Amino acid sequence: MRILYLVIPCYNEMEVLPKTSGIFQQKIKELIEKNIISKESKILFVNDGSKDDTWNVIKTLVHKDPIFIGISLSRNRGHQNALLAGLMEAKKYCDITISLDCDGQDDIQAIDKMLEEYENGSDVVYGVRSDRKSDSFFKRHTAQVYYRILRRLGGDIVYNHADYRLISSKVLNELENFKEVNLFLRGLIPLVGFRSSCVYYERKQRIAGKTHYSLHHMFALACEGITSLSIRPLQLITRLGILIATISFIGVIWSIASYFSHRTVSGWTSMTCIVCLVSGVQLIGMGVIGEYIGKMYMETKHRPRYIISERTSVDQVEEQMDETK
Repeated sequence: MRILYLVIPCYNEMEVLPKTSGIFQQKIKELIEKNIISKESKILFVNDGSKDDTWNVIKTLVHKDPIFIGISLSRNRGHQNALLAGLMEAKKYCDITISLDCDGQDDIQAIDKMLEEYENGSDVVYGVRSDRKSDSFFKRHTAQVYYRILRRLGGDIVYNHADYRLISSKVLNELENFKEVNLFLRGLIPLVGFRSSCVYYERKQRIAGKTHYSLHHMFALACEGITSLSIRPLQLITRLGILIATISFIGVIWSIASYFSHRTVSGWTSMTCIVCLVSGVQLIGMGVIGEYIGKMYMETKHRPRYIISERTSVDQVEEQMDETK
C-alpha cells in the first residue's frame, strides 16, 4: 500500500495551524481507514524560520499524534525553498507526496481525485483552480496577465496552478538532480517530465491569520518565474535595440538631409525626448541583463538552498518537554 506524505510549508502560522492541522489529520486518517494509503503515511510541516510560535505549535502536534512530523529550517528561506526541503525530506520515506498550503485554502477533498489520477498512471497531478473568485479584482486580473506573459516568454507552466500538487517519489528523485538556487517549482516540475494530469478545485478563503504574500512578494515571485525559466527577455532586448538603432539611423539620414536643404531649426524638445527614450531603454536593458548576471553569480556559489536545524519525532519532543518541567 502507498505511503503518502502531506508536505506543508509554514511561516508565522501559529494562528491558523491549530485549526487546519485537524483538517489534515482527519483526511489522512480517513484515507487510511479506507485502505487507500498506508498507516505509515504522515503530515510533514516545514517551519520556514518563523518568528512567532509556529515551531512550538508543530512540536505540540507531534506530541499529541505521531501522524504529525516536522522539520525546522535554520532561517527563513522563502516558500519555494521550504517546500523543496519538505519534498526532499519526505521522499526518503514515502511513495507519494502532496504539497499544499497550511491556511486551509486548498480544497483537501481534491486529494481523493489526485490519488485516483496517480493510480491511473500519473506521476504528477496538478491541483488547478477552477476559478479565482476568492481573489481580489487586482490579483485576479494581474495573475491572468502574468500566466499569459510567462507562457509567451517560453515558460512551461500550468495555468492557474500554484503549489498544490501530487508528486511521486520517482519524480522527486529526478527533481533532486536540478541544482538551481533560484527556485520556481511551478515551472521546474513540468521540466522534469513524466506523465501528468490535472485535478480542478475551488480555492477557499483563508481560515485564520493573514496572508504573508504581499504585493512585493508576488512581484518578486513573478520575476523569479520569468528569469528562472526563460532567456526570452534578453532576446526581446536585442530586438528592441535593433528596432531603436534602425529608427535612429533613419533619424540621422533625415537630419543630414535637413541640414543640406537648409531646413534645420532649434530642436531642443525633440532632442530631449529622444535622449530620454534611448536612456530609459538602455537602463531597462541593463537592469534585465543585471538580473540574469546576478542569478548566475548566485548559482556559481553553490550555496545550500536550505539548512535543516531541527527535526521532530515523538521521543525527541517528549524528552524536550521533560527537560522544561
